[in-house]
Amino acid sequence: MTLKTILAAATLAALGTGLAAQEVKIGIAAEPYPPFASLDSSGTWVGWEVDVIDAVCKAADLTCVITPVAWDGIIPSLTGGQIDAIMASMSITEERMKTIDFSDPYYNTPTVVVADKSLDLEATPEGLKGKILGVQASTIHQAYAQEYFKDAAEIRIYQTQDEANQDLVAGRIDATQADSIAMADFVATDAGACCEIKGNVADDPAILGLGVGAGVRKGEDALREALNKGIAAILADGTHAEITARYFNASIY
Repeated sequence: MTLKTILAAATLAALGTGLAAQEVKIGIAAEPYPPFASLDSSGTWVGWEVDVIDAVCKAADLTCVITPVAWDGIIPSLTGGQIDAIMASMSITEERMKTIDFSDPYYNTPTVVVADKSLDLEATPEGLKGKILGVQASTIHQAYAQEYFKDAAEIRIYQTQDEANQDLVAGRIDATQADSIAMADFVATDAGACCEIKGNVADDPAILGLGVGAGVRKGEDALREALNKGIAAILADGTHAEITARYFNASIY
C-alpha cells in the first residue's frame, strides 16, 4: 500500500507539473451572481467564488485565467474546448455527469423560494398554487420547478437570476427560486428589501445535486485531480474558511 501511495503521488505530481506549464481557462458565468462573482467599478471580476478560484489554482500550482461565458452556453463551451473547467456555482447532478465530470464539492447551499414580504406563501406546491414563479434558464432551479411546481404555478424562465429578481421587485412575478446564499445577499440589499426568503424547497439530490464542484471534460482526469488537490489544500489550511469569512457569517461548505 505504501508503494502504491508513493507511485500515485508521483504520478499526480508529474501531471501537475505538466498542467502548471499551460494556461487553464476557468469558465464563470458572464452574468453577475453576487456575492459569488460580479464586476467591480474597474471591470474586474470579484466575489467569493473568484477568490476561491484564485486560491484553488495557487494551491494546485495551476496558471488559471478567468473566462466569462454566458451561463446557458457554459457546458458547450467546456465540451467544445473554449474553456478548460467550470467554476460557476454549478451543482453536481446526475444529469450533468452524463456530459461532464466534476471535482470534489467546494461549497453547498440549500434551495429557497423568495417572495414579497406581504405574501403569505410557503416553498411547496400548495404554497405556490396560482402564483407566478421565476427561475433562471438551464439551472437546477428550472429543472426542479418544472418537476414539482408546474401543476401549481406558472413557471417563467429568465436568462439570468438578476432579471428574475428585477421582475420580482417590480411585481411581474410572485416569487423566485434560487440558491439560499445568493438570495440572502439579494434581500439584504436596498433593491431586495421588499422581499424575504419564504423557506427551503424539499430536497431532491437527483435534481438539486450533491454540492457545487468544478466541471471538467470527460477524461480530463489530470486536471480534475489537480483541482481536487487544490480544494483539499484550501479546506485543510484554513484558506477556504478565511475567504468565506470575508463574505458570510457561517461556513458554506
